[in-house]
Amino acid sequence: MDTTLVSVSLICLVVLLIIMLLKRMQQPYLIAYITAGIALRPLIGNLLAGTAEIQRIGELGLLFLMFFLGMEMHVPNKRSLLLKPVIAQMIKTVLSVVFALLVGWLLQLSIDYIVVLSMLFVFNSTAIVGDYLQKNNQLTTAFGIIVLNMLLLQDVLLAPALTVLRFLSTGEISIIRLTGAVFACVVIYLLLKVVRNGRMIKLPFAHFFDNDHDLQLFFGLFICLGFGLLAESVGLTSAIGSFLAGMLIGRIKDLYWLEHSLRPFRIFFVAFFFMSIGLQLDIHYIAEHPALVLIATLLVLLSNSLLSAIVFRLLHFNWEESFYAGALLAHTGEFGILACSLAHSMGLIDTPFFKAAIAITGLTFLLSTTWIKILQRFARFQRTV
Repeated sequence: MDTTLVSVSLICLVVLLIIMLLKRMQQPYLIAYITAGIALRPLIGNLLAGTAEIQRIGELGLLFLMFFLGMEMHVPNKRSLLLKPVIAQMIKTVLSVVFALLVGWLLQLSIDYIVVLSMLFVFNSTAIVGDYLQKNNQLTTAFGIIVLNMLLLQDVLLAPALTVLRFLSTGEISIIRLTGAVFACVVIYLLLKVVRNGRMIKLPFAHFFDNDHDLQLFFGLFICLGFGLLAESVGLTSAIGSFLAGMLIGRIKDLYWLEHSLRPFRIFFVAFFFMSIGLQLDIHYIAEHPALVLIATLLVLLSNSLLSAIVFRLLHFNWEESFYAGALLAHTGEFGILACSLAHSMGLIDTPFFKAAIAITGLTFLLSTTWIKILQRFARFQRTV
């Protein structure tokens, strides 16, 4: 118990101090959480059994974040706003694979490394982009809806991506999981049609929860986590399940209190999610290979920004909006880390490549807000020229 208290107290103190510093600098708190993870890495190993526990706690934060995004997300009535994200993600996936093949050819990488590299370019962080759009009141705009739906499509793509990795490792494909994933996608489509009609859903038993905060709290936790578990059991990501739960709950007027009941959980667990990213960064590896990590990070930011900007320009957005979309989708994502971890455990990639991928992903997270501001200024400058 003493060890647990010391660990939690130390984590809270470090996060608090960094947040107070970044608040004066007008920087987002996610940087504080990642920085806290980096700062605590040398100490946390002596206080806890390992970073796996914090990583699992952090994954709950992703579920709560997706749940709240679903509650605030509006499914558009325009078919173009539903079709454009599909087209955009298809183009981005093709461009990402082509770029990974080019990099693999230049560096003479094997097919296993090229596949993992493709996944790093394909996946972005729903947590970072969704949180950024939400705080800038862009979640319900046409632009925000397209970007967020692209990220949700990426989450759906995780299931076939992991299936490809398992095939490269064992030479076998799970037909059952693929069938389950396809069936789940059909269910998602039907749910979106239900939510799209704009009518509020009324529950006959909603009065049962009135003025009972304990029942409200555990009902909300069950809905959020239960949908995540259901989605993962059929081959999709738990984040997709929580997002769908949020969309459905957002259409139920009698459950408006859920947002207030679960918001403290969201803040706490989201902090642990980003902290787990910082805990996975190997500072010694970065110190030994600073040029490699920095050059690779800039390459990822530039290439992802350019690929995404091209995609949005092809969808007839102006260059300013296209560069902004490119900035939002410049970093790699948490599911790219998951794919790398699985590939490393299967022996498809070696340890140096895995450490480099984690370091690059962590740095793109840390630089995400700064990179967005740089490209926004560049786009405005281009417009005035």
